[in-house]
Amino acid sequence: QVQLVESGGGLVQPGGSLRLSCAATGATLENYAVAWFRQAPGKDREGVSCIVNTDGKPYYPDSVKGRFTISTDSAKKTVYLQMNNLKPEDTAVYYCAAGVTLTTNQPVGLMKGFYNYWGQGTQVTVSS
Repeated sequence: QVQLVESGGGLVQPGGSLRLSCAATGATLENYAVAWFRQAPGKDREGVSCIVNTDGKPYYPDSVKGRFTISTDSAKKTVYLQMNNLKPEDTAVYYCAAGVTLTTNQPVGLMKGFYNYWGQGTQVTVSS
């Protein structure tokens, strides 16, 4: 059974940076798709990054491209999200996710229905 635990959220000023971590327990994620999502009050859960192809290439929506970077350690035990130049609209609860399917259709990896396992979330607040 895969369990995911996020950490690293907090309060940051606009333009600042945070690095989120997602630690996997119960199983490794070596053959899993991995992703980060966020959900703001009153909004649907939104994918902000994923690695879903066997080539390991990250994929991002335009809203975060150039500012966010998803990565894993060599054992794929921990998934990271480096967030730079944060904006107030980035404020949300951030969730890591893992799925048993890989795909060459990278936009599918930003859909919440693609994933089987979810962390509990960590709050990111961007405010001055």
